[in-house]
Amino acid sequence: MSDVKEAVRTHYAEAAKRADAGKYSNSSNAQHCCCGKDVKVEFYDMAETAGLPDKAVLASLGCGNPTALAELKAGETVLDLGSGGGIDVLLSARRVGPTGKAYGLDMTDEMLKLANENKEKSGLTNVEFLKGEIEVIPLPDSSVDVIISNCVINLSGDKDKVFREAFRVLKPGGRFAVSDTVARGAIPDELRKDMELWAGCLAGSLADVEYEAKLKAAGFTEIGIEQTHTYTVDDAKEWFKDLRMTPSQLALAAHADGKVISAFIRATKPGGCCGGH
Repeated sequence: MSDVKEAVRTHYAEAAKRADAGKYSNSSNAQHCCCGKDVKVEFYDMAETAGLPDKAVLASLGCGNPTALAELKAGETVLDLGSGGGIDVLLSARRVGPTGKAYGLDMTDEMLKLANENKEKSGLTNVEFLKGEIEVIPLPDSSVDVIISNCVINLSGDKDKVFREAFRVLKPGGRFAVSDTVARGAIPDELRKDMELWAGCLAGSLADVEYEAKLKAAGFTEIGIEQTHTYTVDDAKEWFKDLRMTPSQLALAAHADGKVISAFIRATKPGGCCGGH
């Protein structure tokens, strides 16, 4: 799936450059996520983002707020898979406090550069951004209390490996709490083969039953999928309007109308004194 990886890398490098240039500095041109929503308005309370660097918010391309979903506690270690400009890592660092640690993992140099600049501007000292791929997490076994991610796992061409790696680095009782796109119904093969639509969070979405089965196969328990938004063709038009999508690509995206949702996905690694809660 090297074509997928390169398409994703190119797509999000461009997104980082747009955010770094402040191209989404007003409400009419606000950065939109995978499901066509204004991130600042739809997913994050203004009190949460207050004080964060503007470019951390502008670079957010997620489909939810996993930092709220994860119920982070002081002193915990959290890892964000595909951390982008760093918004969820910075919010996590605030939640876990100075005795905790927030890692961000991303494969895109442009996003890592932006994230580290945002880290410096934030003044937070319990943050570290790592370069790497979510299929090969550069952290030791059983080193993380919580894994979060925001509309990134769907971008991977080897989701089984992502889930196995997430399970490996979580401590016993650790929590998996991500926002992601999930398919409801059949996605046409031609859509799944379109790299731009894959990078746009549509083509790589797992079916809900498949998502649950893969998490279970990796060893997770207490798996739950909660729908938060249903994708429409209008969302696709909004999201892709600045990416010079061809009419045929937009027509292809229309075949996923109503078949892709954004969702909160929770799971637990067995063990630990409190079952991960």
